[in-house]
Amino acid sequence: MREGLLHHVELYVSDLERSQSFWGWFLQELGYDSYQQWNKGQSWKLGDTYLVFVQVEERYSDIPYHRCGTGLNHLAFHASSRNRVDEMTAALREKGVSILYEDQHPFAGGEDYYAVFFEDPDRIKVEFVAP
Repeated sequence: MREGLLHHVELYVSDLERSQSFWGWFLQELGYDSYQQWNKGQSWKLGDTYLVFVQVEERYSDIPYHRCGTGLNHLAFHASSRNRVDEMTAALREKGVSILYEDQHPFAGGEDYYAVFFEDPDRIKVEFVAP
């Protein structure tokens, strides 16, 4: 394992069941496997890296998340090709997930940057980008 690579990322979510459904599908599409599951959380693992989703405690649930505030802005995942980005975009649309920057898709990141941008159920921005 190379020093400096991410070990894991943990996100608190407003509705664990809804997030498990959204993220489970997407992460399994990328090759992640279910890793850990308990009554207040779920994780998925790919290689040495894993993502953890935990139900936010009720006492903190009234504090809204916004990606433009202090904290996490977005998660970006590598795609194997532009074709894979197109396949994922179609699958996201089929699931009713809104594509961000639709009028600029798939070049919202610039003319040499091919990606799909979308949001999870808590409006955390997710990016799937081709090489």
